[in-house]
Amino acid sequence: MIVGEAALHELPAVIPEDVSRIAVVTQEGIEASIETGISSNIHFIPDGEEAKRLSVVEGLCSNFARQGLTRRDLVIGVGGGVVTDVAGFAASIYHRGVRVIHVPTTLLGQIDAAIGGKTGVNLDEGKNLVGAFWQPNAVVCDTNLLSSLPPREFRSGLGELAKYHFLGGEQLDSLPMDERIAACVQIKADAVASDEREGGDRALLNYGHTLAHALEVEGQFDLRHGEAVAIGIEYAALVAYEIGRIDQVKLDEHRRVLDAYELPRQLPPGSDADQVMELFTRDKKAIDGLTFVLDGPNGLEVVPNVPEKVLREVLTRM
Repeated sequence: MIVGEAALHELPAVIPEDVSRIAVVTQEGIEASIETGISSNIHFIPDGEEAKRLSVVEGLCSNFARQGLTRRDLVIGVGGGVVTDVAGFAASIYHRGVRVIHVPTTLLGQIDAAIGGKTGVNLDEGKNLVGAFWQPNAVVCDTNLLSSLPPREFRSGLGELAKYHFLGGEQLDSLPMDERIAACVQIKADAVASDEREGGDRALLNYGHTLAHALEVEGQFDLRHGEAVAIGIEYAALVAYEIGRIDQVKLDEHRRVLDAYELPRQLPPGSDADQVMELFTRDKKAIDGLTFVLDGPNGLEVVPNVPEKVLREVLTRM
């Protein structure tokens, strides 16, 4: 993991010596100059969540084959979380696994999506329902790339950043942005190191994501991911408050963090509570009834069998 200004200059140093071909997966309009000195083909995928489809991954794998990519070669994903999710998944299944390096160009990608080896695409039935765990050889986070992000894209990253305040990052407010990014990376790396396949505490990294993923699917992805996560954090805090896991002080702290980053806390107009409740049942954590990551006296925990009545009542009030 390399984090810092001009980190892209370090990219050649992390490319394995036996690589002879590189497949760069990216999107049109991404401003990141990739210089490796190795024969490379650039493969463009669609913008937005439309790229996270099995048909796109199939097209990438066909392109890799035409390029002559072998197991000794390398995929480099250059872009936001959509790109690293898709590039990583394609790398995980082509030839049953080729190496991958991620160059996240968004705040969300640098602090979350590109770290930890979770890859995947969406189905009509839900978000990230098909994927694989495939650890990258390296992740290169060049903080200079963030200066060109549109305001809404940067704010989307702040939604994920807000999550880390409740995962041991209580002092994030006091750090400059590059140090905040490094701190988030460390928090996630520690969680992944102890639970690579999300069988335990790694699931805590999904704080706010159960509602977030439901809103993204229910609203056909009108929300940016980080915006949906922010609303999901507000919702999870309200649910925890309603069932007595946190008090008013802790609820207010959630709202302080979200408001400090100027993030949304209300459901989008026209949200369908019935559909959202149905989507909760498809969440990957939903093994023992409706399952949420909730705050509590001992910090964040995965809580099974959250009462449906409470979940619905809180939804209707938001």
